[in-house]
Amino acid sequence: MAVAVGDHVADEAATGVASLRTGAPVTPDTLFQIGSITKVWTGTLVMQLVDEGLLDLDKPVQALLPEFLLADPDVASAVSVRQLLAHTGGFEGDVLDDFGRGDDAIEQYLAALASKAQVHPPGAMFSYCNAGFVVLGRLVERLRGAPYNTTLRSRLIAPLGLEATATSADEAILRPAAVGHVPEPGGEEGKHMVAPVWSLGRAMDPAGAQLACAARDLAAFALVHLNDGKATDGTQVLSSESVAAMQQQQVATPGPADPVLGRGVGLPWILTRGEGPAVIGHDGGTIGQNAFLRVVPSEGLALVLLTNGGKDPLGLFREMVGDLLYRAAGITIPPSPRPPDPPVPFEPRRYAGVYERESTRLELVEEGDGLQMSVAHTGRAAELGLPVPPTRRLVGFDADSLITADPLPQSDERTTLTFLGDDGSGHPRYLHMGGRATPRRG
Repeated sequence: MAVAVGDHVADEAATGVASLRTGAPVTPDTLFQIGSITKVWTGTLVMQLVDEGLLDLDKPVQALLPEFLLADPDVASAVSVRQLLAHTGGFEGDVLDDFGRGDDAIEQYLAALASKAQVHPPGAMFSYCNAGFVVLGRLVERLRGAPYNTTLRSRLIAPLGLEATATSADEAILRPAAVGHVPEPGGEEGKHMVAPVWSLGRAMDPAGAQLACAARDLAAFALVHLNDGKATDGTQVLSSESVAAMQQQQVATPGPADPVLGRGVGLPWILTRGEGPAVIGHDGGTIGQNAFLRVVPSEGLALVLLTNGGKDPLGLFREMVGDLLYRAAGITIPPSPRPPDPPVPFEPRRYAGVYERESTRLELVEEGDGLQMSVAHTGRAAELGLPVPPTRRLVGFDADSLITADPLPQSDERTTLTFLGDDGSGHPRYLHMGGRATPRRG
């Protein structure tokens, strides 16, 4: 964990083990994967291009990257850079295919998108899109004339003086690095094992596959966004105008208040909900690792929490980061949604059905006067052995949302499902859960 205040990293702390297999202790120098927090780094690289006049956020991506193709050519020609940064591009986002460790991995990933379908029209809504950030990474490669990770190091890691940051497994292995831990299949409740793989493939790096750092380095990166684009030594790495633009809401997030998804999305900061001063942030989840970053611009405060498994990472975030936010700035993290008592009445038949997108299939089945939800991973997500939640009962939450009656095992968090649109037959067109819009297929 690390805390940045004003223009410096004020404190850091570490506890636990980096690997249950080796028993190596976690120290302040231990590198953890930061997952999707990498998207803010990618967004910063993109905004540097804007600062230099090399990129216009509202121009179509194809204007600079003509090989960007989707199954719908009209959509591919219209999607803008801004829409990719704000997760409103609308195409399949969880394309997790591995294209090897070569410098052409991102280029190959981009080519594979040519067959991917549209989930919703561009700009219609927020739907978390990892693939969009890989496209942005390829755009950075094209305009900088160098691999993404090379640019990440030359444009951010080196200018910021970050000495405990790795852009790949090859770099991380030379430092003390944590490995992820996942629940042991069929094991005792709460028992974990070392994750079967360390990271997703290199092609996903701009979205958050491999970037790993010590907590203090992530806090030092956050200082750029607290100090008008300046590094701790005064180096200007981003204009103050771009810093402000990244924090401006582009789209609202559907559904009830959520401590992770917040109230809206910037470029691509998540704008959180709660009482007190405005908070921006981003979280990251990889294979058995979770990372949390919260920044309070008005207070000059940034908080970092990095974990590599355990019973309830989000609960730990609430306890540790929530306590510090309240003591430092009077900020209260909104509580996790709970089923109302009594539950809001709803018509199960309207919501029942199969909802499916890349990597995930959701089935809502009528049972008695309610619904049961089952989740299955498909494709590459299934191959990676990502944990599958148990079947859960759904109850009414509000006019457009349902909520799981019980929390996930080893957690106190419920899941909300918000339903959007109409498919023309009396059913919703989309199920919005976990930040993603999933179309109804039948």
